[in-house]
Amino acid sequence: MATATTSRAARIEVHGTVQGVGFRPFVYRLATAMGLAGDVRNAGGHVEIRVRGADPELAALSDRLVAEAPPAARISRLLVTDLPATTVPEAGFRVVASGAATGAVPEVPPDLATCAACVRELFDPADRRHRYPFLNCADCGPRATVIEDLPYDRARTTMSRFPMCSACRAEYLDPANRRFHAEPIACADCGPRLAWHPAGADEPADVGVDALAAAEDAIARGGLVAVKGIGGYQLVCDASAEAALTRLRAAKHRPGKPFAIMVGDLRAADRLVPLDEEAAALLGSPARPVVLLPRRDHAPVAAAVAPNLPVLGVFLPYSPLHHLLLADLARPLVVTSGNRSGEPIATEDRPALTRLGPLTDGVLAHDRPITARYDDSVCRVVAGRPTTVRRARGYAPAPRTLPVPSPRPLLAVGGHLKNTVTLVDGDHAVLGPHVGDLADADTLDAFHETIRQLTRLHAVDPDVVVHDAHPGYLSSQYARRRPASRRLAVQHHHAHVAATAAEHGLRGPFLGVAYDGLGLGDDGTLWGGEILLASLTGYRRVGRFGRAPLPGGEAAVRRPARTALGYLLGAEPLGSPAPELPADGPLGRLPRGEVELVRRMIDRGVNCPPASSAGRLFDAVACLLGLGGAVSYEGEAAVRLEAAAHGRGDLRALAWRLVRRDGLWVYDPLPTLRDVLTASREAPVAEVAARFHTAVAEATAALVEQAAAATGVRTVCLGGGVFQNQRLTRLVLDRLAALDLTTHLPGQVPTNDGGLSFGQAAVAAAVLTGG
Repeated sequence: MATATTSRAARIEVHGTVQGVGFRPFVYRLATAMGLAGDVRNAGGHVEIRVRGADPELAALSDRLVAEAPPAARISRLLVTDLPATTVPEAGFRVVASGAATGAVPEVPPDLATCAACVRELFDPADRRHRYPFLNCADCGPRATVIEDLPYDRARTTMSRFPMCSACRAEYLDPANRRFHAEPIACADCGPRLAWHPAGADEPADVGVDALAAAEDAIARGGLVAVKGIGGYQLVCDASAEAALTRLRAAKHRPGKPFAIMVGDLRAADRLVPLDEEAAALLGSPARPVVLLPRRDHAPVAAAVAPNLPVLGVFLPYSPLHHLLLADLARPLVVTSGNRSGEPIATEDRPALTRLGPLTDGVLAHDRPITARYDDSVCRVVAGRPTTVRRARGYAPAPRTLPVPSPRPLLAVGGHLKNTVTLVDGDHAVLGPHVGDLADADTLDAFHETIRQLTRLHAVDPDVVVHDAHPGYLSSQYARRRPASRRLAVQHHHAHVAATAAEHGLRGPFLGVAYDGLGLGDDGTLWGGEILLASLTGYRRVGRFGRAPLPGGEAAVRRPARTALGYLLGAEPLGSPAPELPADGPLGRLPRGEVELVRRMIDRGVNCPPASSAGRLFDAVACLLGLGGAVSYEGEAAVRLEAAAHGRGDLRALAWRLVRRDGLWVYDPLPTLRDVLTASREAPVAEVAARFHTAVAEATAALVEQAAAATGVRTVCLGGGVFQNQRLTRLVLDRLAALDLTTHLPGQVPTNDGGLSFGQAAVAAAVLTGG
């Protein structure tokens, strides 16, 4: 220990995700081992350390705080300031009561999957928490879903309703214990309890271990059960039970969209999907996302889990309750959000009993309230790179850093589909959890509640609201309640590529490739297949896909047969002859009246908005190949088209062509579509689907090559929901690499509309700063 004459005192502020991740116990153990005096506390959203020691020791402490931090911690910065030596005791180190915020933006830690030590206790008959469904420690357990206010202390969580028993309190106060200051600490004597409500029962029939046994019995008999999870209710059934899955699809109004499968461990996952190093690391990470992976032949799950798709969404248990269900039932389980399609996930007990009870064989509830709604995150590995499809539990609301700090607090409210919101203070951007499609009053209420929670917990009062340029989006209408001086519109596709750029710390210039379904363009048409010369402050369109009308507008999105007719009967004239309408195949089987109606709509320009959309071109080709004339969820036809090409190599491209039009390079889709129709008469659908992907990748590379040659810019950012397509993304990356271009793909931020709010925030921050 340093002597009084050589010691000095300092305050170390540690900012980042440092609350709810075991950081104070870590500091206590580290400082004590180093013989340093002082204390540590939560202060607002950061951790504040007061310490006394010699200069070399204080420097070593700062280094070790970063190098040896708990796995779930994320340190964004350390601020070290001198203190009068007399303000810090000369001996002893303590964890002291939390203090108020001091101006820094508080951070809410994401929920953490049950750690290995807690899993061992869960199944140890000699442990006092044996089979207790709510055990946790400083390294794991609920965080964002139980926090009511900051700083993060038990009194400001939903666990304040459960006074600790003497045994738990002794662990909580013991610096040598893994549960030292673990705020959600509990056991069977003092913590939450399970309750089983059989179908039709308002009051529980069983509690505790009997409740779990009753729910497991229902699932084992092929039933469907609603289970209260970490961030909301979930619907659970045996993944091999076709009848249960048929019932689940009817209950959720979800006829075709695949379900996620939960398995007990990596060995069980490997029986369903092949695991490489990247996939295993994602599955086993503290976030425990659903990971989309190729399905093994003869995987022991029902076909109805993912109808006609070669990919399964697999994840591992992330709560003690999930671990118990998987261990006791010893089979893969479908675990999906507890809602009907388009509705937000149920989080409160009474609405869950009302809405989900009649659809199931029973509801397994518990008495720990959920403060914030969090769905499961979804990821996949593309070209060896982990990417995020849905950013929710385990990732949100961990912040991201913007390349350009905003001079004013911002709230970016995203788009209409896969909505998220992002809250910004300076360079600190909090990307909130997945809200969903703003299609009904309940989801809109969830959108408003998410905004209220984020702004309150993070203590940020937004001065400017950032929104999509489309005035019809409900999120845009929310923003437009503000005066013009306090809102900012960002074009949809600029936001997509800006999100990718900002995630990688880029300001621009860069070439943005924005491929998605639809977004309102500057010229009043619908965009979706765009090449942009961009920076965070602006963009110029330099390339695009050829346009085609969407007969019926939104109706064509739900019915790709109409989209295909739009291309064949009314595509933008770019010099290529349109293919003749086939007399057979999917379009040949359409009612003649519908075809003639669409033809008249196109000829007269009635409700046929033109779109240069990559996503809609994928829909049209899927229809022409017999993979779906109608869809039950957004993107379904494109998913089927990618699935059809699964297992095929990098085949020769179908025909494609670029033309120059109005100063832009334009991909003319008609030669490709003509080749689709010709090739499909002789070749298997799988081959044609694979060759179509190659054609789009080659056309994309050619568009980017022309843009790079004209501008000298050789950095490329991909964005938009079409880049969820693993095959297309890999082909595009390969071809851009062959052109010696540096290409960036979204990773932590979703490439689909779930990343729009982050891109909007990055653009607004740069624009308000002036570049």
